[in-house]
Amino acid sequence: MENELISTEQIEQLIDQKNVKEIRRLFEVVPSIDLAEACSDIEDTKKLVFIFKTVKSEYTAEFFTELNSDVKEELITLMSDSELADILESQFTDDLVDDLEELPANLVSRVLKNVPKERRATINRLLNYKENTAGSIMTTEFLCLVDSLTADEAIKIIRDRGKDKETVYTLFIIDKQRNLVGTLDLDDLIFAKGDEPIKEIMNKDFVTVHVDDDQEEVANVVKRYDLNAVAVVNKDNRLVGVVTVDDIVDVIEQEATEDVQALSHVTPLEDSYLETPSYKMAWKCIPWIIVLLILGTFTTMALDKIEKTAVFAIVPVLIAFVPTLMDTGGNSGGQTIALMIRGLATKEFEPRDFFKVISKEALTALIVSSAISVFAFLWFIMEQYTGIVTNSELMVGDTFPTIWNGLCWTSEFFMNAVKVAGTVALTLFAGSFISKIIAVCLPLGVAAIKKDPAIVAQPLLTTIVDVISLISYLGIASLLFTMFH
Repeated sequence: MENELISTEQIEQLIDQKNVKEIRRLFEVVPSIDLAEACSDIEDTKKLVFIFKTVKSEYTAEFFTELNSDVKEELITLMSDSELADILESQFTDDLVDDLEELPANLVSRVLKNVPKERRATINRLLNYKENTAGSIMTTEFLCLVDSLTADEAIKIIRDRGKDKETVYTLFIIDKQRNLVGTLDLDDLIFAKGDEPIKEIMNKDFVTVHVDDDQEEVANVVKRYDLNAVAVVNKDNRLVGVVTVDDIVDVIEQEATEDVQALSHVTPLEDSYLETPSYKMAWKCIPWIIVLLILGTFTTMALDKIEKTAVFAIVPVLIAFVPTLMDTGGNSGGQTIALMIRGLATKEFEPRDFFKVISKEALTALIVSSAISVFAFLWFIMEQYTGIVTNSELMVGDTFPTIWNGLCWTSEFFMNAVKVAGTVALTLFAGSFISKIIAVCLPLGVAAIKKDPAIVAQPLLTTIVDVISLISYLGIASLLFTMFH
């Protein structure tokens, strides 16, 4: 059945009409995320309190989780302690912890005051885990079964306790000392004989993650082993929580967003784009722009050297190709660096695979650079013959030689065109090849020191390649035009 479409105006109208029956019906048939997106746009947040007074907390708990942080803050302020307690009781603990991390201290205190003492201790423990680790995203609401149970006994426990757990599709089996000894998929349990001990049907070759493991590593484990949930253990190898696949989807989205922002030289945003104020957006961009501006000093120095070199004064047409050289080198390296960062993120390879990666990329760079330089040589000769670029040294009167006026068909023009095109083509070969090699070394080097390669790699690559391309251009031009002058 298709999801029922819902709009902000429709919800607001139902609230104004006090249409309790229809509001309750919507919460039974419309996904919480769709309702939350519609309600987040209601300007008067006081109206949303009516929803929490009329709809069962089993529906509103997830709805509350999906609301944006500003609306949550206002609702907590507006609600009575009893209303707030009802919502908190139905929320999964990991979702509640995520909410608390976004709230100001005074509201956090009020929320914690309205949860039972035992649960408050769990929440405080989760809040103390380092941000973006397995401990910070795990849930403590899962089913673990003692390995001495039979299949029938296990199924009875699931029926009695499973409804309020975040997942029952993967069950975690422990011994009497609470050591994790296996996992059990629900379908294997259902099709097992009733009197069969679960220790005989459980998976003994399970994987776990540590509470301090980075959330991206956890996501890779879930992806690699195709899991619905993965067990989280502490330093004593005791089971303390699980990370479910729905949390992993959020992690993957968050990490991908951070990588895109880093590649664009923007410090990752804590909130969504629309929720981030303009002054914060500006502050995220300004530091990187200043850093790139400073790094550009090296390019300026190289350009200044070129302008003062005799060969470029004699053959000024060479200056016209400088932007092409810088852009092509950066583009070649940019392709490789994107592959490196993605490969590191998905664990296709690691810094220890450096020699495998560099040998593969060196061959690729050789092929790409050769193809680019051959095409560039022919293309730049064509540009000179058609007048797209003009060489003032060979000017006839007030006219530049081109195929259109017939003045270019001399050996002198041809040799000069070949020298110009050859200079640029050789520089493109060197620049593209070196750019691709650097694009391998930078991300792998940064990853080796446990830093995010997306943050550092691209701006450094651009600066290094620009300077190398310009210096190579200077050397090759001086050599060719001196040798064949």
